[in-house]
Amino acid sequence: MKVPINRPIIGKEELEAVSKVVDEGYFTDQAYDGGKYVREFEKALESYLGIKHVVAVNSGTSALIAALLAANVGAGDEVLVPSLTFIATANAVRAVGAKPVFVDVDEYYTMDPKELRKKINRRVKAIIPVHLYGHVANMDEINEIASEYGITVIEDAAQSLGSTYKGKMTGTLGRMGCFSFYPGKVMTTGEGGAVATDDDELADTLRKVRNHGFTKDGSISTFGLNMRMQQINAAIGVVQLKRLPGFLEVREKNAYSYMKALMDVSGIITLPPIREGAKYNWYLFTILHPRRQKALEALKKAGIDARVYYDPPVHRTPVYSFSAPLPKTEMIANTVISLPANPLVKEDIIETAAKVLKESLN
Repeated sequence: MKVPINRPIIGKEELEAVSKVVDEGYFTDQAYDGGKYVREFEKALESYLGIKHVVAVNSGTSALIAALLAANVGAGDEVLVPSLTFIATANAVRAVGAKPVFVDVDEYYTMDPKELRKKINRRVKAIIPVHLYGHVANMDEINEIASEYGITVIEDAAQSLGSTYKGKMTGTLGRMGCFSFYPGKVMTTGEGGAVATDDDELADTLRKVRNHGFTKDGSISTFGLNMRMQQINAAIGVVQLKRLPGFLEVREKNAYSYMKALMDVSGIITLPPIREGAKYNWYLFTILHPRRQKALEALKKAGIDARVYYDPPVHRTPVYSFSAPLPKTEMIANTVISLPANPLVKEDIIETAAKVLKESLN
């Protein structure tokens, strides 16, 4: 049986929630505040994150675009992003007419503040640190640099729901935080996203942006698009959010089982580094392996769905290949392997994966 890198875990309660929405015939709502299931999901996520506002949208990419529009990022502006990320981070910047400028990463696979500072100029309007694989970016230093230059920080927390830094949830550490609920994430709404913020004015703008610019009274005051989350997606999200702590508990157990199983080859295989003060959601258990192709083939043969995230990195894709080299990013992209740590993974799978990885070094 194939062990998936990630798969949505859907049960009876989610099916009942979907059935209820279908029976009501209540699939979408053009209201400023999103409709009853969307409001319920937003309030539950606000409580989980410990933040004042959550604005639900139809994808993680829409969340990034909405946040950039709310921050008045547009033509002529630059946005600093890592290249070691899913391409949506950079595409969202392009979508609002701005230019993504790529920043190299540190040993935690996240934006390096030292390299970030080198890219600051008068055109930079926003910084988007990505909490890749659930690893937490160095938000203290990133926020300090942003504050010094008056730049907006928008967290790409698409992969890090449930990760924390010094006791605070990722997605609540910048001015806005963007989440994805794509089926492969730690929890799903089927498809969807959200933007979190403590800023009342930004929350109001985000609600207008996600719904063609409509205000509460039905007038149009700003540019917007149809980014609304559907009621079915929100209803699934309410149930999934209740299950999230249990999902994360199993992921953490699996991650530490991998580390224990691979400890004796940690000088050759680089295990995931854990930033001081951070707690990861273990969306992906990601290592660096010197003989990656051999390891991937052996893992596939053993029925383990290991993947490479991301090679090429964004700045080496044809769309963005005009960008300057990023040595650390390129080294990681050439050797990285992500292993499944999701709740479907059992101890025997971890033992098999570790055995295969060790043998692939020979």
